[in-house]
Amino acid sequence: MEIQSLRSSPNFLFRRNSDNAKYSKDFNETLDPAASAMAAFHVEDPATGDLDFSAVSASDLRSYARQSYDSGTIDQDTYAALSEPLPMRTIDPSGNVLDLSDVTDSTSFNFRDYYKDQLQIAMSIGDPETVKTLKSVVSFLDA
Repeated sequence: MEIQSLRSSPNFLFRRNSDNAKYSKDFNETLDPAASAMAAFHVEDPATGDLDFSAVSASDLRSYARQSYDSGTIDQDTYAALSEPLPMRTIDPSGNVLDLSDVTDSTSFNFRDYYKDQLQIAMSIGDPETVKTLKSVVSFLDA
């Protein structure tokens, strides 16, 4: 019985012969893992006007927040707050219940106003840790 490593996966499904050897060589030669790995996660800079936080999807916001965290623009708490999924329901500063269940990862949403409202609520409640984090989030979204 022959034991093969999983690292030789192109040969794992086929018996070794001269025909399969050329296919596995072609596969390994054309595969370039570092070619465009970072390009897939690139979100345009809001300074150019291409990313508007008043109408952006949650996935785009997370990607931009990740880029900003990696570059050192925002801290870990801000990144964590921006990466959290939205709740199904929340309240606005007036006390009205808002249904956010229809907002998905690809749905455009006004995150700028949402976080400003959450900051106003946190300030009225008096939660200093949440206020600090939400101030950082709002300043990031307003920049």
